[in-house]
Amino acid sequence: MQMPAPDATIIARKPRIVARLRQVLPPDAVIDDPAETRAYECDALTAYRCPPLAAVLPGNTQEVADVLRVCHEEGVPVVPRGSGTSLAGGALPTADSVILGVARMNAVLETDYDNRFIRVQTGRTNLSVTGAVEENDFFYAPDPSSQLACAIAGNIAMNSGGAHCLKYGVTTNNLMGVTMVLLDGTVVELGGAHLDAGGLDLLGVVCGSEGQLGVVTEATLRILRKPEGARPVLIGYDSNEVAGACVSDIIKAGVLPVAIEFMDAPCIRATEDFAQAGYPDCEALLIVEVEGSEAEIAEQLTKIKDIARRHNPVELREATSDDEAARIWLGRKAAFGAMGSINDYMCLDGTIPVSELPYVLKRIGEMSQEFGLAVANVFHAGDGNMHPLILFNANEPGQLETCEAFGAEILKLCVEVGGCLTGEHGVGIEKRDLMTDQYDPADLEIQMAVKDVFDPGWLLNPAKVFPLEVSQSRRARQIAAE
Repeated sequence: MQMPAPDATIIARKPRIVARLRQVLPPDAVIDDPAETRAYECDALTAYRCPPLAAVLPGNTQEVADVLRVCHEEGVPVVPRGSGTSLAGGALPTADSVILGVARMNAVLETDYDNRFIRVQTGRTNLSVTGAVEENDFFYAPDPSSQLACAIAGNIAMNSGGAHCLKYGVTTNNLMGVTMVLLDGTVVELGGAHLDAGGLDLLGVVCGSEGQLGVVTEATLRILRKPEGARPVLIGYDSNEVAGACVSDIIKAGVLPVAIEFMDAPCIRATEDFAQAGYPDCEALLIVEVEGSEAEIAEQLTKIKDIARRHNPVELREATSDDEAARIWLGRKAAFGAMGSINDYMCLDGTIPVSELPYVLKRIGEMSQEFGLAVANVFHAGDGNMHPLILFNANEPGQLETCEAFGAEILKLCVEVGGCLTGEHGVGIEKRDLMTDQYDPADLEIQMAVKDVFDPGWLLNPAKVFPLEVSQSRRARQIAAE
């Protein structure tokens, strides 16, 4: 994956830049020792690495504003970073950039149960938002698989979802307002603790913008009452295509589960070895969960089981206790760790219409044979957000490149059937050069014009989202205009 050549003049000015950053931050909040900046050289897309010029760890919005003002005046690129769990290279630095990490900004600022919102600093982890309100029977709905570690800042940047987004929506559906700092240090407030903000929907522009427009330091999030109860059912099938057809039929029937998760045979076997969840030996597995009162749960599960039986499942198991429910979810929660314990893999994030699941799964299997690399599928089937895991050997020359080519073909397939390149992981560097497969030049021009307004110098999160050639040309024109 190509990255732009670093600006040698910025690197030469490192002592001055670091000295200015130390003037506006506490002594331990600026990291410039090469041995220590290596901790920030990549995110969860570990195939690509580049130590930054420096890393800073501000503790509040004012410190973020001070850092951005210094970087703006010095012409230094800034890469915002939440917890570094991005699977798309969203926080990959360049050698002439400053990493701005929000990990120290993790406080709960306000909780209002009457109006159902919580305001937090964006370094707070996803799961700990629910942790702050669960004693009062509330929860925060978006639940990425990395929720134990991922930060709200990254969730907003990538518009993250999770297993329960089928019913509750993704981050944008649960985000009410943000405090954001622009590159010149200006602090802006968008949205807030009310139903809808007046004027342009700039909050909708910011959510999913991948650090291209500003650094979000505080977020007002919608919290919800916990449901009366929830119950999953496990359904095993002899083929991926049949499981995909079952998912499509459940959605067409008008049933709205809180989650429909899919795992194929390679993933099932890996998770069994890793977590011993007691899954059946089959080719495809669905976990379908519903929630509500006992009567609502029974009614929904009756419909789902009737649909499942029409497709001749090899196993159909409904949880009858909390322990059984936890065991049904155990393997799914452990899936990514299980796959990582046996192989290097690249996790993709294409989204497709649910009706296309059988066809897409069939084509992925065919492409696996063509490229000579195995694929494990585990994903949020209810909303068509696929996460194929392409297995490869990182130590064998050429396999990474083959893996990337295979991944590109899968993502192009998603677009071809009416889907898109990403559902919740973002574009980052992973998909930036595929953007022209989804958008024509006029579409990209409009998107870049929005960035021009927020970040005229194109210093925020460089080399991400937009095709490298296009973005470098844009950056050169902006410099010339200045």
